[in-house]
Amino acid sequence: MADRTVLRVGTLNLASGRGPAGTALPAERIAAALAALDVDVLAVQETDTAQPRSGCTDQPALVAAALGAADWRAAATVTGTPGPVRSWEPVDPPVLRGPGDAPPGPLYGLALVSRRPVAEWSVLALGGGRARLPVRAPDPRTGRERWWWIPDEPRVALAARVDGLTVVGTHLSFAPPTALRQLRRLRRWVATLPGPVVVAGDLNLPGALPARLLGGVPLVRAATFPAAAPRVQLDHLVAIGAEPAGEGSASLLAVGDHRALTAPVRG
Repeated sequence: MADRTVLRVGTLNLASGRGPAGTALPAERIAAALAALDVDVLAVQETDTAQPRSGCTDQPALVAAALGAADWRAAATVTGTPGPVRSWEPVDPPVLRGPGDAPPGPLYGLALVSRRPVAEWSVLALGGGRARLPVRAPDPRTGRERWWWIPDEPRVALAARVDGLTVVGTHLSFAPPTALRQLRRLRRWVATLPGPVVVAGDLNLPGALPARLLGGVPLVRAATFPAAAPRVQLDHLVAIGAEPAGEGSASLLAVGDHRALTAPVRG
C-alpha cells in the first residue's frame, strides 16, 4: 500500500491581530510572526477584515500570504465591529470568501488557509447563544475603563478537503453550555464528511472533553490560554480516523492571545 500523505495541521486564535500588549499590530508584524509557522493547513479564529481597529487589513488574506498558501476561505460570522458597543449584525447564512473576493465591508469571523490545493470547501452554521461575557475595556466616549457585557456572536465551522484529509476549523461559544451544544452539532456534521477528519480550533472547552465528545484522539495535549502563561487548554486538534504522524506542539507567537497548536497527521 502506498504511503499516505503527511500534513501538518494547526490552529491559532489571531485575536484580531493583537500582540502581547493587547494592541493591534501592523500587517508586517503579523506576517513576520506567522512566517516561521510550519503548517500545511491552518485554522484561524478571530480574524478582522476591513476593520478600522486593525488598520482595515484583510487578515485572512494576510495570513494566507504569510504562509505561502495555495488557497484559503474566510467565513464571516459578524458584519460590523464586535465589541463592547453593539454595532454589528450576524451573518446568516454564512458566506465564504476567498482569493480575489473583495470584502463587502467590516467583517469578523474565522478562516482556513492551505498550502496544498483544496478539492472541496463546505461550511456549517452552528448558531449562537444568549450568554454575555464580562470584559473590562475602555469606554469609547470617555476613555475610562469599565465593565462591559459582551454578547455572544453566531459561530460557524469551515471544512476543506486536502490530500485525502478533511480539516474542519471552528471557534465555539465562550459560554460552555452553548459550546457543548455546538460541539454536538459539529460531531453530527463531521460524520457526514469524507474521512479521515481533523477538527481544529478554539473550542472554548478544556482538556480532554472535546476529543471525548467528538469520538477522536487529541493530537496535542498542552495548555494554550492565556498565551504568555497558559493555564488551560482551550485550543484543540482532534483526529477522527486520522493517524498521528509525530509529536504535536504548542507555540508562543508574537500575535494572538492563545498559543498556536500544530501537529503532523496522516490522511
